[in-house]
Amino acid sequence: MQGILYEEASSLTFVFVTLLLGGLGAWMTGRACAKTWRPRLVMAIYVAILSVGIRFIHFSIFGGTLLSPHYYIVDAIVLEAIAFAGFQFTRARQMATQYYWLYELTGPFSWKGRG
Repeated sequence: MQGILYEEASSLTFVFVTLLLGGLGAWMTGRACAKTWRPRLVMAIYVAILSVGIRFIHFSIFGGTLLSPHYYIVDAIVLEAIAFAGFQFTRARQMATQYYWLYELTGPFSWKGRG
């Protein structure tokens, strides 16, 4: 039975491969891009490549479709969202730590100027 988010027999494969393995990789990619001051576009390209790898894991281990645009887009959207969250989380801490006289944290993903 195929779903909108996953094509394998169980949703656990989607959770394990895409959310756990891919999500951790995407979070670390976002974190690495933020720490090295790379733009978000570079991170998005890296995560698009990571999404190809996640599709290959679905194909090789769980018998999913390798060249499925629908499921590639689903995986890419999920991983891009996780990567952007990791990027913003790290960037907020960077701004508040490195420029402590200018900025302060207002939440886990945001900062504001000291007034």
